[in-house]
Amino acid sequence: MSADDGRFRAAARGYLVYGVVYWIGGAWLWLHDVGRGSAASVGWILLGAVLVVLVPYLLRRRRRAFERYVLSRRDFARIVALLLAVRVLAVARVVFRAGSATVAAPWGGVVSYRVGGAVFIVVTLTALALVARAAWAREP
Repeated sequence: MSADDGRFRAAARGYLVYGVVYWIGGAWLWLHDVGRGSAASVGWILLGAVLVVLVPYLLRRRRRAFERYVLSRRDFARIVALLLAVRVLAVARVVFRAGSATVAAPWGGVVSYRVGGAVFIVVTLTALALVARAAWAREP
């Protein structure tokens, strides 16, 4: 296994953790009536579940057909890294907003969007660092 493959495997694991945390968080919010009113919300939850599996699958190792007809693994990782950076900015808006709503916590009590968003930012920045390292590292 080359160093490049190790970086992409770490990126895949990092994105998987990020995806699972976000998917569970989004499903939890949906179960507590945040965004539940629209029919599209179910579609977003399903799309999120697909991406939690698909993105790490494509990052983990080279996929000949994907790289031949769509994107190289490195270019795909660069796009994923840019989208993660956009996600950090979007969540930061929630964290630094003047007011903060709350939602029931799984362990009892409540969690503010500000605290939840801060946790999501840490998870996202970690995944972003792993994916960016794989995407922009020198090729062996």
